Amino acid sequence: MSTLTPARTTAVSAGPAHPAAPARRHAFRDSATMLRRQLGHALRYPGLSLGTIAVPVVFLLLFVYVLGRPLARGIGTGTDYINYLAPGILLMTVTAASTATAVSVCTDLTEGIVARFRTMAISRPSILVGHVIGSFIQTMVSVGIVIGLALLMGFRPQAGLAGWAGALGLIALLTFAVTWLAVALGTLSKNPEGASNIVMPLALLPFIGSTFVPTDSMPSVVRVFAEYQPFTPVIETIRGLLMGTPATGDAIAAVAWCLGISAAAYLWAIRLFNRRA
Repeated sequence: MSTLTPARTTAVSAGPAHPAAPARRHAFRDSATMLRRQLGHALRYPGLSLGTIAVPVVFLLLFVYVLGRPLARGIGTGTDYINYLAPGILLMTVTAASTATAVSVCTDLTEGIVARFRTMAISRPSILVGHVIGSFIQTMVSVGIVIGLALLMGFRPQAGLAGWAGALGLIALLTFAVTWLAVALGTLSKNPEGASNIVMPLALLPFIGSTFVPTDSMPSVVRVFAEYQPFTPVIETIRGLLMGTPATGDAIAAVAWCLGISAAAYLWAIRLFNRRA
């Protein structure tokens, strides 16, 4: 009997060290399930995703083929205005996707599906994680489509592999930040209509930045806002990376804004979701 005692004691003392691992596997499995659900919705109802792509594509066509020549003369880019415009349009693609994210989160909360999830053995954070990762994937696919269209229209970036990696990495970081902010705003909204309206200022910010013209060509009050709002350094950094003229100051500010928005939006979204769900 004495020979069994040490093994028995070891088993008992080792028991409490392991429950976290099954919990992590459970949360990972639930997040993967919610991600499949989110992507499945996108495939079954592609209209919202196509609408997200349509907005930047329309502006790309409008400002290249209709307004491109006078704007190119005004800012001195000649026939290469699309090289100036495309980086800002890529950022507009990211912000345009925030509407679909906010509406999707709000719809889940208002139509009762989250209440049903609460009756199941499902990790609560996995619901938001599924929305965030699903929206992130859809947005990056939209960015890829817009890049392809811009290349067909004459966009000729000078970046090498490192420049492209840096630009796409910054776009991904911004997408992560904007997606969490959209999730928070969707959770805050009382209905899907309100969710689509509450994210509108976010989608409009790139217009009051350096997307279409340099900020130094703007009136003084507008210029100050445009230079110090979060999206202008992101646009300038992407533009510099793709055209081979990156600016260190803009890059530091861009990354700082993305990380700050991500952290604040994540904490806000989790707090709102725990309170409401």
